[in-house]
Amino acid sequence: MMQPLQGSFVALVTPMSANGSLDFDALQGLIEWHVKSGTDGIVSVGTTGESATVSVPEHLEIIKKTIEFVDGRLPVIAGTGGNSTLEAIELTQKASELGADYVLLVTPYYNKPNQEGLFQHFIKIADSVEIPQILYNVPSRTACDLKPETVLRLAHHQNIVGIKEALDSSERLSELLRISQSIGEQKNFSIFSGDDPTFNSFMLNGGHGVISVAANVVPKYISQICSLNLSNQFDDAKELNSLLQNLYELLFIESNPIPVKWMLNKMGMIHSGIRLPLIPFNEVFHEKTINEMIKLKLI
Repeated sequence: MMQPLQGSFVALVTPMSANGSLDFDALQGLIEWHVKSGTDGIVSVGTTGESATVSVPEHLEIIKKTIEFVDGRLPVIAGTGGNSTLEAIELTQKASELGADYVLLVTPYYNKPNQEGLFQHFIKIADSVEIPQILYNVPSRTACDLKPETVLRLAHHQNIVGIKEALDSSERLSELLRISQSIGEQKNFSIFSGDDPTFNSFMLNGGHGVISVAANVVPKYISQICSLNLSNQFDDAKELNSLLQNLYELLFIESNPIPVKWMLNKMGMIHSGIRLPLIPFNEVFHEKTINEMIKLKLI
């Protein structure tokens, strides 16, 4: 049985020069920082990595370079989801060939499939490509919700090994944990939070970890909070997490990854590039954000 995935996984930004071209030197620097900071794994070209605005060749090049820079030190989860099943299969196959350890598959967005359509979409990918696959449910962005009863049907497939759940609902988490426990004798099925502001309570109630935007700027904090929760030191985890509440609010005060890329630029980690239709962080929020970054000793 494969070891369960757990802990702090960074939803890594894709560094870009001011003109929007990809910056692989900065990507390598970020990955080295995460390896040293206790991050448990790298998620490449997800929502935070601007998957929506990189071309397919760029998408694959980012995955390739990420795998090369990580060099086996951490698991690499490649974002390969899409709203075309055939395109998602193609991306997943190519990520597997490049050497990704896992893929992250967002629910199809915009075309709003029903639960049977979602089931057939994910099963088709799982049947087509031999790589461990993590489902990703984020209804606020996709306009569809992968329900627990569908997750249960999918979880029995040997290639489907977990879910990133961004819906903030204790009832949803309870249902997913029951699924994880019910198939626990067959294999490990990991339940990840996809919502930074609530991930600590998610882990307190049994979640296995987080795929985190905040880990881009505070990797040691997120790693430590995860470790404390996984070792049942819940009071210490809660205390550490309480220091980050203002940061979480600022990270999502505009569409992700606008704020997090601006913060990383201020920290000297990346250039200012971000691709349209996203635009640079609104000046209205700069002073408030700088003050919080100073408080956390990020700058």
